[in-house]
Amino acid sequence: MNDTVTIGTIATPLGTMWAAISDRGLGYLGFGEQSRALAAAWARRWVPEAQLVPDGPELLDLAAQFEAYFAGQLREWSFPLDLRGTPFQLRAWEGLRQIPYGQVRAYSEHAVAIGHPHAVRAVGAANGANPISILVPCHRLVGKSGSLVKYGGGLEIKRRLLELEGAHAIADCRL
Repeated sequence: MNDTVTIGTIATPLGTMWAAISDRGLGYLGFGEQSRALAAAWARRWVPEAQLVPDGPELLDLAAQFEAYFAGQLREWSFPLDLRGTPFQLRAWEGLRQIPYGQVRAYSEHAVAIGHPHAVRAVGAANGANPISILVPCHRLVGKSGSLVKYGGGLEIKRRLLELEGAHAIADCRL
């Protein structure tokens, strides 16, 4: 058994983020005080036999991509992901990754885009369970009226991410 999960922090202009990176890729990335515990919980759930390693070199690669993202130089992430969830969640999260940088989509539009036009609430639940902030861009989903709704990092961070990306229709979005 040689599996490892690196757990550590990434400093961003929006605050410190905790990450869990398996041998397959980034599995968890989140904001807030509870994120350290959530990163460890992700590792225990999905790679229970893994050795937990603090601050491995993978974090430097991720941090470099974040630096480029916040400098406005990175529009497509190349860091490998280790997405794990139900088949519906995986489909919803992959659909999020298809929303172009600088654009937003309503939850109802996202449900249609992933082939489940009547599953708007399920899309919302999957979005809320998204374990990888920013790289799986759940911040690009907005309410049907354009309002900023439901972001685990908080609505102020969501607004700042959309502003950074120059999101189309951001002027119409309101807190």
